Amino acid sequence: MATDAVAQLADSLAKTQVTEGELSYKGQGRKFDNAQSVEEMVKEIQEFKGLQALRLEGNTYGVEAAQAIAKALETKSEFKYCYWSDMFTGRLRSEIPPALNSLGAALMTAGARLTVLDLSDNAFGPDGVKGIEKLLKSTACHTLQELRLNNCGMGIGGGKILAAALTECYKQSSAQGTPLGLKVFIAGRNRLENDGATALAQAFQLMGSLEEVHVPQNGINHPGVTALATAMQHNPRLRVLNLNDNTFTKKGAIAMAQALKHLRSVQVINFGDCLVRSEGAIAIAEAVTEGLPILKELNLSFGEITGVAALLVAQSVEGKATLEKLDLNGNCLGEEGCDALREVMDGLNMGDLLGSLSDDEGEPEEEEEDDDDEEEDDEEEEEEDDYEEDDDVEEEDSSVNQVSSPPSVPRPPDASSFLCFPSPDKLLKLGTKRALFFEQQVVDVADAGKTAEAFLKISSVYNEEDEDVKSAVLDSIDAILRKAFASPSFQGYNFVSSLLVMLGLLKSEDKVKPVRVVPGHLQALEYVVRQDYFPQDHIAVLEAFMSRHIQALESCSSARNILKSTLEQVRPEN
Repeated sequence: MATDAVAQLADSLAKTQVTEGELSYKGQGRKFDNAQSVEEMVKEIQEFKGLQALRLEGNTYGVEAAQAIAKALETKSEFKYCYWSDMFTGRLRSEIPPALNSLGAALMTAGARLTVLDLSDNAFGPDGVKGIEKLLKSTACHTLQELRLNNCGMGIGGGKILAAALTECYKQSSAQGTPLGLKVFIAGRNRLENDGATALAQAFQLMGSLEEVHVPQNGINHPGVTALATAMQHNPRLRVLNLNDNTFTKKGAIAMAQALKHLRSVQVINFGDCLVRSEGAIAIAEAVTEGLPILKELNLSFGEITGVAALLVAQSVEGKATLEKLDLNGNCLGEEGCDALREVMDGLNMGDLLGSLSDDEGEPEEEEEDDDDEEEDDEEEEEEDDYEEDDDVEEEDSSVNQVSSPPSVPRPPDASSFLCFPSPDKLLKLGTKRALFFEQQVVDVADAGKTAEAFLKISSVYNEEDEDVKSAVLDSIDAILRKAFASPSFQGYNFVSSLLVMLGLLKSEDKVKPVRVVPGHLQALEYVVRQDYFPQDHIAVLEAFMSRHIQALESCSSARNILKSTLEQVRPEN
């Protein structure tokens, strides 16, 4: 839950190694309003030789007090660590920017080279970010490694100002031959939302040096999550990624899964309370299976993930020797699903690594099928008959017109009309170049969803007993999928996920009306999984769903059993 994210963040914020050269007034709960109130502190700062770190947190400082402290810092050229969180409690927001300005100006005057700047738990809003803007752009921050701004209420405006300052710092430091190498960025509970997150993502992508990113509870939806995912791909040393309590949904989760495939150093993933849902969880599971060799923690709690998707997540951590915890609490597994999950983890000798499932939401209720499903199917059949009748009428008209008009040019085969209303005859009439028509003219193979839809429509006319139709179906499917999977940008897991949704085997956040499953769908799929272009990483996903007792597959039990057997045969050895 969100409380876990706060605990994790607090632990990260507490990790400080500096002792030598440190002067601390931490947690004294004192109120410093003016210069007189900090006289003793100023004297200690002035007399402290080799001062590197100053802890001011847990007290409250007025503008005059901050200015007096700043004056004392102007000669501290060895200064590196600013631990200045929670130092404006009870102050007017208007007091905070000038106080920060004076402290920042002192560090610039001193020629300090900062390593850590911690201003967390100061509710200074966008104006407070303006108060540190000059400091962030200055040479004092060219060496910055940790920036901690948790719970500062920056908002979208503050996020944009911060992003621009970091970008400027990176450009100026790069021009001097020492590019900014920020390693840790913490900005939870700041209401960054999509625009703020997107602005920061651009700065992150430019720097490419991040090792920890904590941005929980920021009201970020899938556009912002997608921007952050793209940025993370350019940070190969990333170890910790915490986006707890934002809203991924399927689109954001799939984008983040794609990013994880580019990262080898990730140890902690916290996507709890992010509504990744089952489709997103499957995509993330595939990313974990393919890589992340030193993963320690994976948190996908409270994400509306259902049973089979959770099992795939569990299977994905097999062989992860460094794993310490898998958190799938608060999802929609049901009692049987929880038992199955524990059984899988026990079978992997990782049962003790599975977190509590005490807050499981239970299996989601099946949505009632529309009573008019059959009527809609009948309407589609009628529309198809009307379409064919129109063709006959056009042919009759053409024959009549031949008396008074020149012969009309024969209409070319139309692959689009086949996809509108598939039939074996229409497929055969497309001729030997049918595969080319689908591949080059009709199906957008760059779109995994449209590719899945085309697969289902073509395979729906599959007939095991008619060799001509069978061959036409498999040739067409071969051409489309071989081209699709050959593209580096093609999202294979999205293709498989879309297939499962359209077949009614997986619930989607999008309102998708499932097709009526026919044996041809499964027979064609059985052929596809045996081909060299079909990624073996997707086998486990399909096998898990084919093993379930699903009403939609009952009418195709023979085809399902054959597919299930083939999946077991082609399953990659662990």
